[in-house]
Amino acid sequence: MPHKSAVHAQSRTSADRPHHHRESAVYTHGHHESVLRSHTWRTAANSAAYLLDALRPRMDILDIGCGPGTITADLAALVPDGRVTGLEHAPDVLEQARATAEGRGLTNVRFVTGDVHALDFPDDSFCVTHAHQVLQHVGDPVRALREMRRVTRPGGVVAVRDADYAAMTWYPAVEGMDGWLDLYRRVARANGGEPDAGRRLRAWALEAGFADAAITSTASAWSYATPEERSWWSGLWADRTVASAYARLAVDGGHATPAELERIARAWRAWGAREDAWFGVLHGEIRCRV
Repeated sequence: MPHKSAVHAQSRTSADRPHHHRESAVYTHGHHESVLRSHTWRTAANSAAYLLDALRPRMDILDIGCGPGTITADLAALVPDGRVTGLEHAPDVLEQARATAEGRGLTNVRFVTGDVHALDFPDDSFCVTHAHQVLQHVGDPVRALREMRRVTRPGGVVAVRDADYAAMTWYPAVEGMDGWLDLYRRVARANGGEPDAGRRLRAWALEAGFADAAITSTASAWSYATPEERSWWSGLWADRTVASAYARLAVDGGHATPAELERIARAWRAWGAREDAWFGVLHGEIRCRV
């Protein structure tokens, strides 16, 4: 396998790797039921398709921001002779992740808590380091990518996928929906995140020290149009707007009043009730060869 570059070697010094360092950012969504309703829908097929042809049966994989573990469990099933480590900043959701893996009879997966800015693993620990919908929420995505690179073996892959909120689009233009998007982006940025992360992944990877030729950039989308999809997507966002950590952050940060949040939730339900409704979520993706 090829040796890591000088840039990578520099990233392995203690000065560049402060293990007690914590970047400041708040996970905007929290882990309210309305949030987990979305996260448990995610699979390797609908959320990590760009990565799957790189997987081999004996690989060791780190899945950062694993949440309730549905993607993690899929990855473990795809590397039956390997091992998958699911990492989550918030410990409370890991009980559900462990139950997901146990329910599928998977014995090659474990779940731990940790911080992507200072991963508690030795250099060159994993064949693949994966993060789905993570970099939009962290305080320093470039540092996070450097850490992901550090723990990935030479010849391995760092794989990242993030939505891009400003690129989300929908029909019809129900009154209040534009207000939802503007509010969400303001709250996310006030929390230290970058909601329009999808378009920035390649730039962040270059800044983190990956060579241009080592980065494969792609895009893919989720869409919601059937009655079941519309009901589910609109319902979880309506509930998230009034009942999750996002709602509290929006009010406490002075971005919206409870009455304004209620109006946005009603807009979501009105959109979801429309027979002609359609919603598209664009994602940026990068596969970076180490």
